[in-house]
This record gives sequence, structure tokens and C-alpha cells, in this order.
Amino acid sequence: QVQLVESGGGLVQAGGSLRLSCAASGRTRSTVAMGWFRQAPGKEREFVAFISWNGGITDYADSVKGRFTISRDHTKDTVHLQMNSLKPEDTAVYYCAASSHGGVQRSLTGYNYWGQGTQVTVPS
Repeated sequence: QVQLVESGGGLVQAGGSLRLSCAASGRTRSTVAMGWFRQAPGKEREFVAFISWNGGITDYADSVKGRFTISRDHTKDTVHLQMNSLKPEDTAVYYCAASSHGGVQRSLTGYNYWGQGTQVTVPS
């Protein structure tokens, strides 16, 4: 089992920045990649960003490319999502997920473990 705890969400004005963190614990040796997803009210959960466990491979949804950066703190089992130039359409609950599968994972089914989520609100 891998436990994931997100933090860093909040309310920020359009154009502002937030940094989300995801702390992983438990059997992290089985983890080969981490991802961030988000779910807005009334919408399906969608892919935001991916990072391989060694940090060498990253991938982003087109909607956040150039504004969001995913990174991993190698001194801790922690992944960050730096979000800049935030827009009202970025408002959602953001979820961290861990994968034991190889390759870049954009699908929900590619992840074994999920955090509880953290709310990000960007008022229009």
C-alpha cells in the first residue's frame, strides 16, 4: 500500500500561483511514476501532469503546458505541482496518484493509489 497526502490548495486570484505537494509513504518502492489529476464540479477527472519516479520524464495536458511544472523532491518521497498564471478554468479538486506501471500514464486506470484531493479555487 502507498499512502498519498496532498497539500497546498487554496483560493488564488486569476494570474496568481500555487504550489501543490504530494507526500508519499508506505511501499513506495513499487512506485515508478506519479501523476496529478483534477476534477471540476460536474466534470470527469482529467489528467494534468505526469512524472517518472526518477524525474527524468514529464508530460502535461495541453491545457496546462507552459503554466504548470511537475517535479520530484528526491530527498523526500514528495512530488510538487507548481501552478502559475492560474485561470478560473483551473478551479477543481486536484488529486495526486501513484503508478506501478511503466510508460507515460495519462489514464486514470494507469494509477494504483490516489490521495484525498486538495481544492484549488480561482474566482472569475
